[in-house]
Amino acid sequence: MRTTGVVRRIDDLGRIVIPKEMRRTLRIRDGESLEIFVEDEMIALRKYSSISDLNDIADDLVNTINPIISKEVIITDRDKVISSSKTIKSKYMNKSISKFLEQKIKNRDTVIEKNIDDIEFIDGFKEKCSYALTPIIMNGDAVGIVVIFSLTDHINDTDVKVVNLTANFLAKHIEE
Repeated sequence: MRTTGVVRRIDDLGRIVIPKEMRRTLRIRDGESLEIFVEDEMIALRKYSSISDLNDIADDLVNTINPIISKEVIITDRDKVISSSKTIKSKYMNKSISKFLEQKIKNRDTVIEKNIDDIEFIDGFKEKCSYALTPIIMNGDAVGIVVIFSLTDHINDTDVKVVNLTANFLAKHIEE
């Protein structure tokens, strides 16, 4: 762990302010939850992602869906890819999602692009594909997104149903 050189005082209510630049760099938004860890005399904070608790279920879903529909599948939380098809795992896993996907999560937009077009799912990498995506809504909060895409085939109505079903399934599991 590296030092930042930033020192903050704890106020009389036990609060500490995380500097704005650090929050921006780490993509910590107002109202977002942080997980607190303690080891010896050290306190560490990490962004909490309720969906990342479902990594095993997300992986099982992706590995089940991918061979059946013959399309790539990505599942993200609000910041990064938490699960992807085996064929694209090295390219996508744990990569930061693009501003495009961030906006779709924030606006709770479902998008279906049946024609092959340029799109950026992760920062700095464009794919030429057709796709369907829908946010994962848990207890009224958008916590991630499910994307199905194909580099060669067009997205069809079944793919749209599968992306919606997957997002709803994950949302139900998070709520429990």
